[in-house]
Amino acid sequence: CGLPIRRMRKNQVDVITLGCSKNLVDSEQLIRQFLANGYKVNHNSPAVNGEIVVLNTCGFIGDAQEESINMILQMVEAKKSGRIGQVYVMGCLTERFMDELKKEIPEVDGYYGKFNWKNLLTDLGKAYHHDPLGGNRSITTPAHYAYMKISEGCNRSCSYCAIPIITGKHKSRPMGELVAEAEALVASGVKEIQLIAQDLTFYGLDIYRRNSLAELLERLSDVQGLEWLRLHYAYPADFPREILRVMRERDNICNYLDIALQHISDRMLRAMRRRVTKAETYELLHDIRQSVPGIHLRTTLMTGHPQEAEEDFDELIQFVQDIRFERMGAFVYSHESGTYAYEQYEDHIPLAVKQDRMDRLMQTQEQIAGELNTAKVGKTLRTLIDRAEEEYFVGRTEYDSPEVDGEVLIARNEHPDLVVGNFYPVEILSADTFDLYGRVH
Repeated sequence: CGLPIRRMRKNQVDVITLGCSKNLVDSEQLIRQFLANGYKVNHNSPAVNGEIVVLNTCGFIGDAQEESINMILQMVEAKKSGRIGQVYVMGCLTERFMDELKKEIPEVDGYYGKFNWKNLLTDLGKAYHHDPLGGNRSITTPAHYAYMKISEGCNRSCSYCAIPIITGKHKSRPMGELVAEAEALVASGVKEIQLIAQDLTFYGLDIYRRNSLAELLERLSDVQGLEWLRLHYAYPADFPREILRVMRERDNICNYLDIALQHISDRMLRAMRRRVTKAETYELLHDIRQSVPGIHLRTTLMTGHPQEAEEDFDELIQFVQDIRFERMGAFVYSHESGTYAYEQYEDHIPLAVKQDRMDRLMQTQEQIAGELNTAKVGKTLRTLIDRAEEEYFVGRTEYDSPEVDGEVLIARNEHPDLVVGNFYPVEILSADTFDLYGRVH
């Protein structure tokens, strides 16, 4: 993951964000602080040449850790050659492996965890500005959409997951604070808010002593000017079914739900400590589809968890064929120190087998996704334009989340006057496995 690096520029900060959208929100808060202190800031720039470089790292699984470490090493080399100035590292990787990183890569000027990044400002001799420049974040996404984190941490105990080690227990943000943030985002021009958390479906249990996600959705959807509200990431056990009524009743809540399921075999669900059964999962997905007609489901599945046999994987393939998820991702099991699986199981399945199973799973999904996309041909879908490329305007429907889902492509030579950030009715003319092609109706 190499970045071009040019001659260092004084008073410039380069912030590089790796990992998920929850990390992105942390970076946006840090960027706002640097701006309030008079710095020029670039985020994920194609050329890094700042007096200060801050890496916000991911530590979830092996591949993400490797990417983060490689980027740290690249920045250290650039520092040695004088092309950049100081290098600071924060985020999930440092929260989890602080001592090891300090020992192995001492050239970094400072390490910070996921939650104490404000100390970086102090160490630079800068002030932390409360509500700087009229807001607590500097949005790095296109101006018409933003991510909003409703909680930190996770109280689940899934066998494979290091997130609770990194983030600690679930901590919901107060509802009034979230509504105020949504109002501020909309006032700044945001039309779509992506609700994010490690586990949306636990919202409120810690501070209100009841599941409060349905109430939060109602209050957020009441914000004047909010066109779309999208939900990432739900958990199947103890799923708050009352949110389905709210999704059905509120036009500005997208018919879209990201719910990570990981597996379907009862044996594997027990080994993964998912606290849900195969029968309960099928019943829940049936209820979701019945309660919110037309909803598009995104899920994530895992292959190669310890004890997964070929018959367990066969059940997983059948599950994908039965449910026909509109959106699906998959990853191979990573044996992460500190997790239950690391302590209790041997990582006995060869990587080649894990990868082969994942490839077969995604091949199954690709056929399904292609068929479901083809079924949209001839329909007219409300489409939000995200960006303009050389040949196409690129947009999304309510069924598509940015970065991870398909897109709608509209030829610029047919519609040269479309405006990024606006909605248009788009007639779908053709489809491939992941993307749709259309014209403004």
